[in-house]
Amino acid sequence: MKTIDETMIFGPVPSRRLGYSLGVNNIPPKICTYACVYCQIGRTLKMQGELTKFYAPEAIFELTKSKVEKIRSKGEKIDYITFVPDGEPTLDINLSKEIELIKQLGIPVAVITNSSLIMLDDVREALLKADWVSVKVDTTDEKIWQKIDRPYGKIKLRDILIGLEEFASAFNGKLITETMLVKDINDSAKDIEDTAKFIAKLNTDISYISIPTRPPAENWVLPPDENALISAFNTYEKYLNKVEYLIGYEGDEFSQTGDIEKDILSITSVHPMRDTAIQKLLSDAGSDFSVIENLIKKGEIIEITYGEHKFYLRKLKNNDSMKEE
Repeated sequence: MKTIDETMIFGPVPSRRLGYSLGVNNIPPKICTYACVYCQIGRTLKMQGELTKFYAPEAIFELTKSKVEKIRSKGEKIDYITFVPDGEPTLDINLSKEIELIKQLGIPVAVITNSSLIMLDDVREALLKADWVSVKVDTTDEKIWQKIDRPYGKIKLRDILIGLEEFASAFNGKLITETMLVKDINDSAKDIEDTAKFIAKLNTDISYISIPTRPPAENWVLPPDENALISAFNTYEKYLNKVEYLIGYEGDEFSQTGDIEKDILSITSVHPMRDTAIQKLLSDAGSDFSVIENLIKKGEIIEITYGEHKFYLRKLKNNDSMKEE
């Protein structure tokens, strides 16, 4: 198994869906079942579809417990502890055990998954233990799915859709869907309506329509225009109980723990930070921009311009360079 790293537990970060979320990065960078064209973490380093032991569940729990105690001692709040790693969280064969342990802390547990392995019994059983689960449904069309999510070769969209229906029928927590719209790929009226009709079968608490708001893996990726977004919202609202956009900025209220470099590395490993958020975090910590300049110089983070803003993202390292226990 991989060596545990304290930066694997990050935040709390302001989440558009979860309030203040303490993140659990339970997958080494960047192992995933998909190589989504819009991924905010960059291109996938290793693709796989087999569940794997990555870290000791007890080690992840102790690290999470320690972070929670530090945050609580400062009087700050945590609304959810969220599995939202560099890759796909359900690739972790120990996810079920990790959820069980972390729930002992008395904080609701959330999992954000791309749904790619939800056809597996073990994955559904693990997700059933969470309090809040977000599943990705970008499309129900095989060709479009291949183009936008670029799945690992052995995964089939039909199996995913069946697995989603099975999970939804058994899950007692809050079920969320998220559809990422990319211009000229999955934003046609027909594809959006087909996707909405399928999501209606899941009886979700809320369905989000999102667009790329941070630097994507492929620089040609663009959000749909305003007319397409309005059309998509109207279509979703026709079929679904509650629909919201995820197209806004989540704010600058990031938490800091006292070690500003570690805080920045933790957050930017899974959550690229906009320039304004970086400036506020530095100010709250009594630091200045030289911290960022030093991290860039050391090759720890990179600066990317996307739209009208600069973003800061932790530079990913190849998995082969990671130390083994």
